Amino acid sequence: MSRNLFAIFICLTLIACQAAAQVTPTPIMTPTPEPTSSLAATLTPEPTLSPTPTPLTHRVLILSIDGFRPDAIPLAPMPTLMELLNQSAYSLSAQTIYPSATLPAHTSMLSGQCPDKHGVLWNDYLPENGYAQVTDLFDVAHAAGLQTVMYVGKEKLQQITEPQSLDIFQYINDRDLVITDTLIQNFPADFGVMFIHFPTADWMGHEYGWLSPEQLSVLFRADQAIANLLAELDKRGLREGTLIIITADHGGHETTHGSSMTEDMTIPWIALGSGIIPAQLTSPVTTTDTAATAAYALGLPIPAEWDGVPIYEAFGLPVEIQSRGCP
Repeated sequence: MSRNLFAIFICLTLIACQAAAQVTPTPIMTPTPEPTSSLAATLTPEPTLSPTPTPLTHRVLILSIDGFRPDAIPLAPMPTLMELLNQSAYSLSAQTIYPSATLPAHTSMLSGQCPDKHGVLWNDYLPENGYAQVTDLFDVAHAAGLQTVMYVGKEKLQQITEPQSLDIFQYINDRDLVITDTLIQNFPADFGVMFIHFPTADWMGHEYGWLSPEQLSVLFRADQAIANLLAELDKRGLREGTLIIITADHGGHETTHGSSMTEDMTIPWIALGSGIIPAQLTSPVTTTDTAATAAYALGLPIPAEWDGVPIYEAFGLPVEIQSRGCP
């Protein structure tokens, strides 16, 4: 498909989906948080959200491109990501939470819960606030003996989960390519859950505007970083057996975000790898579904209090429960 036809396809997809969507308005931290509630008490799944009898994948890699609007894909352009769409189950009209801000949205993404449950309503690095006091994906994976890894470009993201639930944490205040290069140089031997955060598109959006030439240029670099990351997985023989989810915390408009506007709330959600059946998704996707989908693919129990549900359609399965979204 030519680049122009692909751009038209994405724009038409976004217009149709947005019309149907209903939007509702480097050190670890020193404070000692209150312990997360007992895993034994919280990891009792509802019957409809039971773990898979056999895991569909050995490991999950979640990549979040901060401030990434899906209509930027052909504009940047992002050739690696455009090619990956052919191998993916994807939505270009997935929805984030309100407020559409970095720390609350990433907490929902990785805890499977809406802000009224996880309570992370601030969006700055505030060590005195401690950590989100809910059971998140890292808690569940770490309790199951899986290696958990987090590489982030914003310090505040360490407040998503307690240090004891992370085997490796790195905060790197730099560009996306630098974060990726640092990870490649120190690549974990066999991770279970890895979260990678690219900050640069959000920085450029606030400075120059969303979809500005400056932001599009760094999204082109983010695409190169994705290519480097995939090449490293191939080199280490880890690509097979890895579920990769590429998404974002929020979009943006002008030089800001945080509102309930479609431009702020709409994000990409792209899943490829182990167990995935490539197709454009027809079922709704919200950011809370990311944690649930990762846990489902790994055969891990899904806490009953999670708002997110696995995107069954991505695995070619009947939709048992549709995503509920957040109020």
